[in-house]
Amino acid sequence: MKQLILELKTGQIRLDDVPAPRVRPGQVLIRTRRSLVSAGTERMLVAFGRASLLAKARQQPERVRQMLDKLKTDGLWPTIAAVRRRLDQPVPLGYCNVGEVMALGEGVTDLHLGQRVVSNGPHAEVVCVPRKLVAPVSDDVSDDDAAFTVVGAIALQSIRLLNPTLGETVVVIGLGLIGQLTADLLRINGCRVVATDPDESRCDLARRRGLLALNPDQTDVLRAVASLTSQAGADGVIIAATASGDTLLTQAARMSRVRGRIVLVGQVGLHLNRADFYAKELTFQVSCSYGPGRYDDTYEQQGHDYPLPFVRWTENRNFQTILQLLASGQLAVSALRTEPVPLTNFRSVYTSTGPVAALFSYPDPVSLSPVVCISPGRFSDSAGGVGLIGAGNYAKTTLLPALKQVGLIPAIIASERGLSAARLATVYGIGKATSSYRHLLDDPTIDLCLIATRHDSHARLTVDALRAGKHVFVEKPLALSEAELADVVEAQRQSGRTVTVGFNRRYSTYVQRMKTLLGGAVSNAVPMHVAMTMNVGEVPVQSWLHDRAAGGGRLLGEGCHGVDLITFLTGSRVVRVCLLAMGTQPSETTDSASLLIQYANGATGVLNFLAVGSRAYAKERVEVHSQGRTLVLDNYRSLTGYGFRHFSRLAGRQDKGHRALMMALAQHRRQGSEPPIPFAESVNTTQAMLAALESLRQTGWVTLRPAIDPPPASSAW
Repeated sequence: MKQLILELKTGQIRLDDVPAPRVRPGQVLIRTRRSLVSAGTERMLVAFGRASLLAKARQQPERVRQMLDKLKTDGLWPTIAAVRRRLDQPVPLGYCNVGEVMALGEGVTDLHLGQRVVSNGPHAEVVCVPRKLVAPVSDDVSDDDAAFTVVGAIALQSIRLLNPTLGETVVVIGLGLIGQLTADLLRINGCRVVATDPDESRCDLARRRGLLALNPDQTDVLRAVASLTSQAGADGVIIAATASGDTLLTQAARMSRVRGRIVLVGQVGLHLNRADFYAKELTFQVSCSYGPGRYDDTYEQQGHDYPLPFVRWTENRNFQTILQLLASGQLAVSALRTEPVPLTNFRSVYTSTGPVAALFSYPDPVSLSPVVCISPGRFSDSAGGVGLIGAGNYAKTTLLPALKQVGLIPAIIASERGLSAARLATVYGIGKATSSYRHLLDDPTIDLCLIATRHDSHARLTVDALRAGKHVFVEKPLALSEAELADVVEAQRQSGRTVTVGFNRRYSTYVQRMKTLLGGAVSNAVPMHVAMTMNVGEVPVQSWLHDRAAGGGRLLGEGCHGVDLITFLTGSRVVRVCLLAMGTQPSETTDSASLLIQYANGATGVLNFLAVGSRAYAKERVEVHSQGRTLVLDNYRSLTGYGFRHFSRLAGRQDKGHRALMMALAQHRRQGSEPPIPFAESVNTTQAMLAALESLRQTGWVTLRPAIDPPPASSAW
């Protein structure tokens, strides 16, 4: 299928062939009939992409601060690489979509196949959208009009926050698409509307539609508003414009009456002049997109509605309201748009200076293939091909660059949405992109399956791949529950195929040197203690990483790296753990805790997993104490030794072992050598993390029960 994307690095707009997305639980698969281009919003994105790196930085100062923090902890080159990767990504354009239901995900029962619906889907021939972001369209509303629903809901939400009453005077600053719709909805609400914009063509459009529109370059808007309100000032102001400075916010404050209200739906500077707001006791609020529920995964992705008596207007109910106004004829939008343009003629839309909105039309039928051929591919050998499931941040920033360095390029890449898979396939010369991982598993030429998806799918996909006869490399964690772990162990036993978990730290140059310096196997006669601090930093509370079902919680999902590293250094298996979490009421998703570890050979370990530390401090630090000697590893950039006769320090670029692990994986495939990481050790690490959560519930030590027979060659195991 075809999809319109923006290259964030260059501002180039492309119409790409990508795999059609597959329907997922709680979602709706839609064949697009129309999609609307919001000229102001989308052209602003294009302008941002075409700006220089310095101009981009000026527009996003918060990103600059994050970059400086990373520079302090990780060094120059990792920071530069991270910035380049962030810019080198496709951005789907569009968010106002009308089409027909093609398929319904599990749990969606209130829509039917063939039904016309609106959604916030992008400019693509087929889209997959959560049910809460989909609303049915009645026969009274044409496709061309229905395409305004989502952007109309943005305007409507700003009005709901302003809460105007009949007869009030409201000023709308900015007469782009959202501003025009905001003015219309205010007028329907019984308000006297004054609209302003320095673009005379937009003012003329508003006047032709019966609005009072003032050009601030030709009229003193503050005096005009004062005159219209008998010097009292506007009851409310809605800013629907984009500006780099805070001039518009200052003007809004000065034209408001005492105790007036200001709502920002556009994007302007937020430096508030206290004197303007203090003297009048003004209120100021920022409007968030379509309404309550926006960016809330519980609402949008999981489909849990807010009860109507307590949250009267959600984003979906705002969609429905706009559709009702369109059906009744109270909201007329035909003058705001062009005639539909075929999607293939997209360039004419983005270079035009016509009406504030444009429509794309779509062909019928469209290609629904879940597979797209991207290139002939670069890798093939007698050991079989490689397939990658997952095209998210880890695959893009870490896994694929490491695979490229060792010449292990996948033949197929799969992602549910298709676009991200197609993008990475183009960048890395991967032969095919697909939105169905089953296509990868059913391919007899694929011998090794790489899994780089969200944590909650790791165990399921590993089991499916093993049952399909594939060797598996899976990013950590291996499983989120004892039941999942048992399924993986049994599938591995029955298939006889290998499973490698992405515990890359043990392959770091610095960690390998530590292992060499520490000598052979540790025993009760040669005690060792390893203390590791993972300074993981805070992530937003709404992140899926905190969700026990989706991410397992940060300790389980990320802390396993630390346990595996300590296990590697001690050369033994975990037998007992005890977790001490911060706070008076810690939960399984805690992100600040200390894990005490006891090993079969008498070694001990402590993992301090902390989200409360400074971002300027090293992200990971390891100390090993044994036989009167100490090793200190600082963020995989330097290793310092104390008490060693021929070693004192090793320093260089940061190396977390990703490339070396992929090299070992490639050798394992090509030469039939042992797996890079013994499966029994990965299982033991997973058991240790699950036991840590059990320890939190029991408030004491928990002893592990082996889930797999230990390797006979190692007495410590």
